[in-house]
Formats: sequence, C-alpha cells, structure tokens
Amino acid sequence: QVQLVDSGGGLVQPGGSLRLSCAASGSISGTKTMGWYRQALGKERELVALITSDSSTNYGDSVKGRFTISRDNAKITVYLQMNSLKPEDTAVYYCNADVRPTGLYNYVRYWGLGTQVTVSS
Repeated sequence: QVQLVDSGGGLVQPGGSLRLSCAASGSISGTKTMGWYRQALGKERELVALITSDSSTNYGDSVKGRFTISRDNAKITVYLQMNSLKPEDTAVYYCNADVRPTGLYNYVRYWGLGTQVTVSS
C-alpha cells in the first residue's frame, strides 16, 4: 500500500517562511513527477509546483520567485520551501506523486491528505 504523508503546515505571519515535506512510503519501484497543489476555501484546486524525476521544475504564476520545490529521490520525498508568504497563500496544500507500485507496470497518481497553511497577522 503506497501512501503520501505531507507535513509542515501551520500559522505564519505575512512575509514569513514555511517548509512543507511529503514522503512516499510502501513498496515502490519507481517515481516520476512529484508536486504540490493547493485549495483555498471556496476555490478550485490549483497548481503550485511540479518537479520531474530529472529535477525539471514548473511553478504556478502566483508563486514564481517565492516558492522552491525540490526532491530527494533516495528518500522519495518532495519539499516545498515557501518564502515571502502572503495572506492569499492561505490554503490546504496537497502533495502528489506518480508512483509505480512494486509488481505493477503502470504509474499511479497518489495524493497526500493535505496540510493547512495559514498566513495571517
């Protein structure tokens, strides 16, 4: 059973920083793209950042220059460093990963349960 466990959210003041982590566990034979999405109250889920297996990255327009995504392939973990946080960054942040469970040929997209980030003074 493959699981993604995301963590690191919390309450931070505007201009502050947080680092989110998402670790994959279970019997895994391969991992491709990993990423972060977010969903604010009353809004649709939106892309925050993606990182491929060779560490190419893609960011949503609203976070470019402030957020940095990275990964540790040995630990099957993806990180999101969030700097210069704004109140409009408040949302539940979800990680995802395209993972090939051991014994399967295809990759499957898994999601974490989400971690709340609140930016407020």
